[in-house]
Amino acid sequence: MTPTRTGAAMAVAAMMFVQLGLAASVSLFDEVGPEGAAWLRLAWAGVLLAVLVRPRPSGFTRRALLACVALGVVTAGVTILFMAAVARLPLGTASALEFLGPLGVAVARGRGGTKLWPALAAVGVLLLTEPWRGGVDPVGVALALAAGACWAAYILLTQRVGDEVSGIRGLAVSMPVAAVVATVVVGPAVLGDLTWQLLLAGLGLAVLLPVVPFVLELLALRRLTTAAFGTLMSLEPAIALVIGLVALHQVPGVGAVAGIAFVVAAGIGAERTGARAGTVEATRPEPAAVATRG
Repeated sequence: MTPTRTGAAMAVAAMMFVQLGLAASVSLFDEVGPEGAAWLRLAWAGVLLAVLVRPRPSGFTRRALLACVALGVVTAGVTILFMAAVARLPLGTASALEFLGPLGVAVARGRGGTKLWPALAAVGVLLLTEPWRGGVDPVGVALALAAGACWAAYILLTQRVGDEVSGIRGLAVSMPVAAVVATVVVGPAVLGDLTWQLLLAGLGLAVLLPVVPFVLELLALRRLTTAAFGTLMSLEPAIALVIGLVALHQVPGVGAVAGIAFVVAAGIGAERTGARAGTVEATRPEPAAVATRG
């Protein structure tokens, strides 16, 4: 399997884990709210990665450490904002709006024919969100768009950190930073509601999302350009639509189903045109790499 196809497979698997984790998180909304569910996931993920990897700040350059910290901040932002959006919008709609962030990255970074795929994905996003119906919660839309902005920054920072830090040490710094940010923003309102059952549920969700998909996305971004990765993420609204239907019984309309066809076409195009410059077969030396979104 070529590096491009391997990276695409990892990205799709990561998206499946993301959407399953989001659907599972909905069950915690009544107990700790959407922001509290996001905080539980981030807090446990930060603890797990810090304990398992045990990164040493002395092993980072100042530039790399600052990039890891910035990545942690935007990771907390995208996680908390998107969970709040999911509480107000169908999972597929929220994912489609959030996708405008990485779509912007793909448009800005794409070259030549690769810009066709963001155009196709944009049509799919419109069909998935159906803005002409006017029935979407405006607060939910604003939250999803803000999450999209964080996701765009997250993609750019992920590749920057990946060029500076080897292995998953950068992820082991950015996730604890995200946990601290989420604790400061959300923790005080949630701590009084915690039980052992909720803590254990949060631990399980942290493994499902973000630990496993973050590692998969980390590996995918080592094989794809930011433009190809951002466009490939256009599959996520379609995956979210299916997960929302199966797990949350959110039935899509005809426009949403048509949107799936466009985003799948864009995703296939991204897979076929997206190996990162300089990438060769798996026999090459191990490159620098690090973290991704939540």
